[in-house]
Amino acid sequence: MKAKRAASMPDDEEKARGKRLQLHGSASEHEQGLLAVAAVEEGERVVEAAETRGLRLLRLLLRCAEAVAMDQLPEARDMLQEVAELASPFGSSPERVAAYFGDALCARVLSSYLGAYSPLAAAQSRRISSAFQAYNALSPLVKFSHFTANKAILQALDGEDHVHVIDLDIMQGLQWPGLFHMLASRPRRPLSLRVTGLGASLDVLEATGRRLADFAASLGLPFEFQPIEGKIGHVADTTALLGPRHHHHREATVVHWMHHCLYDVTGSDVGTVRLLKSLRPKLMTIVEQDLGHSGDFLGRFVEALHYYSALFDALRDSAGAAEEERHEVERQLLGAEIRNIVAVGGPKRTGEVRVERWGDELRRAGFRPVSLAGSPAAQARLLIGMYPWKGYTLAEEDGCLKLGWKDLSLLTASSWEPTEDCYVAVAEQKRHDS
Repeated sequence: MKAKRAASMPDDEEKARGKRLQLHGSASEHEQGLLAVAAVEEGERVVEAAETRGLRLLRLLLRCAEAVAMDQLPEARDMLQEVAELASPFGSSPERVAAYFGDALCARVLSSYLGAYSPLAAAQSRRISSAFQAYNALSPLVKFSHFTANKAILQALDGEDHVHVIDLDIMQGLQWPGLFHMLASRPRRPLSLRVTGLGASLDVLEATGRRLADFAASLGLPFEFQPIEGKIGHVADTTALLGPRHHHHREATVVHWMHHCLYDVTGSDVGTVRLLKSLRPKLMTIVEQDLGHSGDFLGRFVEALHYYSALFDALRDSAGAAEEERHEVERQLLGAEIRNIVAVGGPKRTGEVRVERWGDELRRAGFRPVSLAGSPAAQARLLIGMYPWKGYTLAEEDGCLKLGWKDLSLLTASSWEPTEDCYVAVAEQKRHDS
């Protein structure tokens, strides 16, 4: 009996130890469950805190903008201090947006105190160029502008042997190698290809011309580049743009204009409309930001805040591991645009009457829209489909293509051709001037 009892002791101890282990395991699972619940609750609190901070920043910015609109500058200055404490260019999307809008409002308040309003200056630094190239890599907006316009231009140049492209703000000329490649792929290549590029810096223009010339030479295309330092609205007549070679009427001229708020491109919108009427290009392509630039300050501020909040949100989803590139894009490009819109923009401060919607203005000037449905639209859909993140939308509206982020339209691409009325109006103007 003793032997049997002694033999059974290990079994009893094993069972007891098993029960203890089971209880210990249950306790560990329970603790892990509690930790998981706590982590979820902590995450929810973090999200809730971020949302609360975002809403607080939004309310502060709107109250500050109202104070600026009412010329209550001391109140606006006090609120901007709180914005600076809550916002960060390295934080969440609302915090980053608030940081740049807060900076722009500070500049607005300072300029209001001083009574001095600087015009929109052209930014042509290497950092701007680098940031623009990063923007082209992070977002489909720039590619959408380039590809859509190039497809429309290529269709308009079908059968044309002498081609002249006028870019009203050529910058680094990132758009045109794509068009050169398509022209070189045609069964019948152009016999002459000219590009006239306008910009604020002759050095930048000449560097752009050299890059385009090298690329055209690699494709075997005859190429000339004409740089014009200045703004399109300040060009005296079409001779400066068309050049002496335009004595023959075989050359097909197309005009492209990609809008942005980095600086003032036109100088005079009235002068720009006048010159476009005189040019009578075979086709004109325009890519506009769906963002108003006229009206009262508060209305423009609210619209800009909504617009750039969507842009920053889109970059948050698309940047991924490229956080440094995203920050440079926001600081060098989007932040500069916000500053110009808030601190400088508006007809009252610039003294220049601005065109609100160029489509309406072109219709009044004797142009009619050319539908971008078909090949340009198919190209745009293919482009959007190449991006892994979702949220970008493409819509056709009255022959235009609209690229948006979720429920907000960001860019509108359109193309235009002169009507017979435009030719008559120009002829009458020439007779009147003579």
